[in-house]
Amino acid sequence: MQASQDITVDESADGVVWITIDRANKHNALAAGVLAALADAVEAAGARPGTRLVMLRGAGERFFAAGGDLVELSDVRDAAATHAMAERSRAALDAVRRCPLPVLAYLNGDAIGGGAELALACDLRLQAAHARIGFIQARLAISSAWGGGPDLCRLVGGARALRMMGRCEMVDAAQALQWGLADASIADGANGHDMRAFMAPLVACPPQVLRGIKAQVTAWREGAAYDEQREVERAQVLATWLHDDHWRASDRFLAKGKQ
Repeated sequence: MQASQDITVDESADGVVWITIDRANKHNALAAGVLAALADAVEAAGARPGTRLVMLRGAGERFFAAGGDLVELSDVRDAAATHAMAERSRAALDAVRRCPLPVLAYLNGDAIGGGAELALACDLRLQAAHARIGFIQARLAISSAWGGGPDLCRLVGGARALRMMGRCEMVDAAQALQWGLADASIADGANGHDMRAFMAPLVACPPQVLRGIKAQVTAWREGAAYDEQREVERAQVLATWLHDDHWRASDRFLAKGKQ
């Protein structure tokens, strides 16, 4: 299914929606229209009851996403335009952050600048062995603008975030795993054993359970008070405990115990 000229959407039978930034000839740069189409695709996937997960990736093998479209951004020259650009782009990434289902980034290539901010907006990052993550905005004498700075501090701590952004470091898969930037290293591609092994438990999880888990993570990520987080958990356990899937799973466990 084609969502737009630059965003391709494919839904697999197991409920995983693959959203591809399809601009390999432009390093999958995140122009304003691309970000808007990406947000729309994520929101549409999250609204479908049978969806389990959303997976973002870039076309080709060189770049997941190479940041903002510099030609387009060269016209952003005053405070009002800068503010509007940042708010518009942050809102697009917030659609990823607030998707009611887990959103994973498959870093099939480098995620740099705004592309790194998009990767960190996702809940998990699966990083190809050759891919790197780089907050290299300082090379253009700017700082992060789309919510990626707070995400980076949350994941790796202030000192490492300052180091990455200040030195424009390109972090490889091994270091990303060590620092908590990445959650798995994928050595054999989107259809290989590494991806299947990581995804299998998630794909086996019922959609309503994944929604319940994501609701709790979103409440924590957005700084909800402790009591508010507990209320989110309370609401989600009702939605999952009373579902037929819970009782079928419980019956299977009980039957095994009797064997």
